[in-house]
Amino acid sequence: MLDRLGITATSICALHCILLPVLLPILSLFGLEFLASHESEHMFLFGTLILGSIALFSGFKRYHRKLYPFFLLFLGGFIYWHKHSVDEALEPIMIVAGAALLVAAHLVNLKLCNNCRTCEDHGCSTPNA
Repeated sequence: MLDRLGITATSICALHCILLPVLLPILSLFGLEFLASHESEHMFLFGTLILGSIALFSGFKRYHRKLYPFFLLFLGGFIYWHKHSVDEALEPIMIVAGAALLVAAHLVNLKLCNNCRTCEDHGCSTPNA
C-alpha cells in the first residue's frame, strides 16, 4: 500500500515540475504562486522521500532484506533535488530520471515483497508473515 502511495506521490511531483512552466501564470490568479517556489518543491520531495523510506523499510524488515531499493530511492531523490543546479535545458531530463528512479525503487520493493510472500526456503531471510 505504501509503495503505491509513494509511486503516486512521485508521479504527482514529477507532473508538478513538468507542468509548472505552463501553469505558472494561472497559479498567481488563484493565489497559489507559493507552489512554484523551490522551497515547496523541496518540501514535497522531502515528504516523498520520507514516505518512500517508510515503505521500503517495511518491505526490507518484513520480507526481503535487500538494500538496493534504498539506493534507487536516494539516488533518485539526489538527482531530483539538484535539478536546479544544472543548465535549464537539462532540468526536464533530471526530473524524469529522478522520478523514474523513485518509482523504480517502489516497484522493485513491491516485486521483492511479493516474491518473498510466496517463497518457503528460496533465500528469504524472514519467515512468511
